[in-house]
Amino acid sequence: MLEALAGLGWIWSLGLILAVLFVLAYEFINGFHDTANAVATVIYTNAMPARGAVLASALFNFAGVLLGGLGVAYAIVHLLPVGLLLDMDSSQGLLLVFSLLFSAIVWNLGTWFFGIPASSSHTLIGSIMGVGGAYAWLNGQSPLDGVNTGKAIDIMLSLLLSPTLGFILAAILLLVMKRIWRKPKLHRTPAEQVAVNGKKHPPFWARITLIASAMGVSFAHGSNDGQKGIGLVMLVLICMAPGYFALDLNSQSFDMDRTQDANRRIMALYERNPQLVANLGEHAADSRCQDSAIASMQSLDRLLEQWSTVTELTQEQRRQARQLILCIDDSTRKLAKQPLPGAEATQLKHWRGQLNAMTEYAPLWVIVAVALALGCGTMVGWRRIVHTVGEKIGNGGMTYSQGIAAQLTAAGSIGIASMTGMPVSTTHILSSAVAGTMVANGSGLQKNTIKQILLTWVLTLPMTIVLSAGLFMLVQTLFA
Repeated sequence: MLEALAGLGWIWSLGLILAVLFVLAYEFINGFHDTANAVATVIYTNAMPARGAVLASALFNFAGVLLGGLGVAYAIVHLLPVGLLLDMDSSQGLLLVFSLLFSAIVWNLGTWFFGIPASSSHTLIGSIMGVGGAYAWLNGQSPLDGVNTGKAIDIMLSLLLSPTLGFILAAILLLVMKRIWRKPKLHRTPAEQVAVNGKKHPPFWARITLIASAMGVSFAHGSNDGQKGIGLVMLVLICMAPGYFALDLNSQSFDMDRTQDANRRIMALYERNPQLVANLGEHAADSRCQDSAIASMQSLDRLLEQWSTVTELTQEQRRQARQLILCIDDSTRKLAKQPLPGAEATQLKHWRGQLNAMTEYAPLWVIVAVALALGCGTMVGWRRIVHTVGEKIGNGGMTYSQGIAAQLTAAGSIGIASMTGMPVSTTHILSSAVAGTMVANGSGLQKNTIKQILLTWVLTLPMTIVLSAGLFMLVQTLFA
């Protein structure tokens, strides 16, 4: 990091530091905006006191970021096409970063202020798509050239399907629980519990399950949304100092050898399966991948053959190596969807991981900083969303069994998404899970709240695309 700052000069170094701080501010806001959903149920049902729940949630969010991996982080980075980050200069990178972060923060704060459970994932993805499309437009290309449409479609399908599944699975789980545990005490609301026996807290095992599942949601939220913060920081670093962050400078000769070996093995696989390769088309989906996959592999092999460590490469060679690796990976991702013979499909997945090891990384300071920002943000601003989730989604109050069903569904869904590297919305999964339990319980839904949530869900993506794109084009024009 210090080497990068020294190489940029003091003005751009200041810009880079401010951009990273801006990302951490976004992640702090994400903490109290989204994590309120993780503690809403456990606070509403009196399973834990509010301060204890929020503090515990912050700790589990912190742990989730540290242990969550980087699959979701690079799903965010790869929303912008291969090479786009490497093509722009530092000034364009600075304007792009601040435009997308400003629009994401404004939308998140606005929806939080009105107590509407809105998705930070939608907000972030819309902002990235907006600035990517605007950058392409200003450079005489189609706006679609500024977005990795394949990755965007995958992410949007994930964001669309996950709340639907959350609604259905939570409803089914509640019905199963009502069939297995017929005693009414598990199916009371907090108000009913006080009225029946004067007890404030849920029954013992219900309370334990509510607490455990709430911490599961918090951990899963950290592993998914925390990775988005890591991806944002890496987006900033690659945008503004690609020569220093295009590849992991801590890579050793072993890592270079591993990448070269994976490249050669993938090249041999292509040569063994010419017909399947022909089905992919000559070029990768990204317009900046001008050569065929085989030609890119040969170029990468020649480049890596000359050097033993990443630090020996010039800044331009690091940029070139990153672009070649990502172009190759873009092609192999499509090849992986073809019916490969024998064990080659499994081998290709393994080789892709080795190929990307030097490009899909994050320094430890990035992971810790994001974890701290998310954890600290969790401890403030949660009250507005708790009230909405607990009392304003359904016509009746939330029962203990509903809270358990909603939280188990959310924790499982978000955890699986994190392991598969897909960004999802904690807000929408939990809100839809609560709505599913309300319907299954016969309570019905409050139309006004549901309309607000659905309207926000529909508007978030186009509004953040327009906001970030408009802001980027405005500042680009002013500072051109």
